[in-house]
Amino acid sequence: MGSNTVDKALTMLRSLPRVCLKNIRDNPGSKITQKRGRGQHGGDKHGAGNKGSGQRQNYMRLGYETGNRPFYLRFGFEPYYKGHHLRRQYPPVSLLQLQTMVDTNRVDVSKPIDLVTLCNTGLYRIFPDQHQFGINLTDEGADIFQAKVNIEVQWASELVIAAVERAGGVITTAYYDMHSLQCMINPQKFFERGIPIPRRMVPPTDAADYYADAAKRGYLADPEKVSEERLVLAQKYGYNLPVIENDPDYPMLTERKDPRQIFFGLNPGWVVNLKDKVILKPLEEELLQYYNS
Repeated sequence: MGSNTVDKALTMLRSLPRVCLKNIRDNPGSKITQKRGRGQHGGDKHGAGNKGSGQRQNYMRLGYETGNRPFYLRFGFEPYYKGHHLRRQYPPVSLLQLQTMVDTNRVDVSKPIDLVTLCNTGLYRIFPDQHQFGINLTDEGADIFQAKVNIEVQWASELVIAAVERAGGVITTAYYDMHSLQCMINPQKFFERGIPIPRRMVPPTDAADYYADAAKRGYLADPEKVSEERLVLAQKYGYNLPVIENDPDYPMLTERKDPRQIFFGLNPGWVVNLKDKVILKPLEEELLQYYNS
């Protein structure tokens, strides 16, 4: 290499800027820029895939595996889940939550408590269209529960019954059909419709034994057998059973609904007029016989 060439190279290096990150460039043609083309496969699909329902935002249903045998058909049938979508559900309320409602004056213990009372607190909701049939009173907080209440629920365990009765209260398990539950979750909306209060239907065959069992405090059980079961449960859990006959709140503790009744103090067939603040009662013998049957 001649001296002239070396001098020219050194002169060029002296005039060029120092090499750094901001002046480094790729070799021409080494990087191809993706452009949005107009052809069938000329550009990016923007995360939507290639044709089909995915690109058109017509999403596949849950469980569909694009033509393959789906998961729930690849494995054997489990009898445990047979009819699971038809089973009655009971959203839970614990004894601790109930005690908190009493302590914060959201629930008045001087009156009987039922599903209407708890829904009016705004802290409990059920959805009958999702096969929810009422309250499941759970045993969380059973050791600190002290409220003397007359409560009606749809499902309760033995420990829950013992906790309520140990505090001097009374508990009843009662069944409500779908139509009755729709009336109870929002009574004001129901009364504004101006239609008669319907009859409560009897429990279905698979639930009749539960609500006729004195040990479960069913509303269809014999009251004498319920008194005997109260004593048996007190002896089993080792507490002194309060004598509700000597309690000053005895009328409140013994208040019950008729098996056809939905609301306390309101009979089937009555029409509640909220605007005029009057109650319309049927007078025809045929209607009276229908609603009392």
